Amino acid sequence: MDVRVLNPADASELWRLRQEALESEPDAFSSSAEEHRKLSVDVFSRRLGSEQEDSFVVGAFSGLGLTGMAGFYREEGPKTRHKGRVWGVYVTLPARGQGLGRALMRALIERARGMEGIEQIGLSVTTTQAAAARLYRSMGFASYAREPRALKVGGRYIDEEYMILYLKG
Repeated sequence: MDVRVLNPADASELWRLRQEALESEPDAFSSSAEEHRKLSVDVFSRRLGSEQEDSFVVGAFSGLGLTGMAGFYREEGPKTRHKGRVWGVYVTLPARGQGLGRALMRALIERARGMEGIEQIGLSVTTTQAAAARLYRSMGFASYAREPRALKVGGRYIDEEYMILYLKG
């Protein structure tokens, strides 16, 4: 298994995996598969460009191609640049249970830790994703809030838990 930061050449694989994630786990993400289909691979290529120092996506590759991903972006405002956010964590069903999610998050945290001025990393996880929440807690993330009815999927409401990992201070 190769875990590394994705680059523009990985854009089509990332687009494909993101589509799979949104279709197979609609309760886990605030974005929808329909919204994603409107985005071109070129949009993903630009997002993965080297000029994007404050945002990146870590991917895991196996013989089956890209089988896992975890995204990170830094807040842009002058008062919030000390914070980063995790988004889009997903591992394909056949690759689950092998420590891939942990490897992706470890790589993401280490890269963020090396960024000048990043002091904390936040994320949100829907309460339907118990395994993901357990992983985040085991890596040091702590819950600080819960938003009832954060998402509405097919007429059902889903709560979201907000978590934070302090890197410095």
